Amino acid sequence: MTKSLTSPKPFSILWLTTCGMFMALTIILSSFGVPVPGGKLYLCDIAITTASILLDPLGAMLVGGLGSFIGDALFYPAPMFVSLVVHGLQAFVISWCAHNLFKEKPFWGALVGVTLGCIILVTGYTLGKIYVYSTFEYAMIKLPYEIAQGVIGASCGLILTYGLGLKKAWLSMVQRSAHHA
Repeated sequence: MTKSLTSPKPFSILWLTTCGMFMALTIILSSFGVPVPGGKLYLCDIAITTASILLDPLGAMLVGGLGSFIGDALFYPAPMFVSLVVHGLQAFVISWCAHNLFKEKPFWGALVGVTLGCIILVTGYTLGKIYVYSTFEYAMIKLPYEIAQGVIGASCGLILTYGLGLKKAWLSMVQRSAHHA
């Protein structure tokens, strides 16, 4: 009996291509934000969450950490190191949970992962903003938008992967790729 694959082998062509595609999406979605009072709401968490549910923890961490780091470096450099750490850790945790918890019901593992990912995002960015901008008040003003960004990213990632069938298509592609290797 062969083991069912849920992610391509790291550094395979499919893995590198998928990581690159999701990293590009993360950078693109970091380049603009939805205007909100006092700033912008960024949608990069949609790409990060979706990639994290599909990819292994290493690939997810590269997409989340490096993708958001590069996006920030290009468009808004002040928090780029915060993004590297926070989104990298967020993506790793989502992926690990999605691939290791509730193996018979992977949606529940992904749900636990995105919930923990939201907590990591909100906590990490709140602490990061205190450090980067040297003011607790500024970080607290942004708190509702950090929560909204995390919830939107988590919800959209779950809907894309499970509700719209991306996970099923992904598993089929991974299986076909493994047979041709």
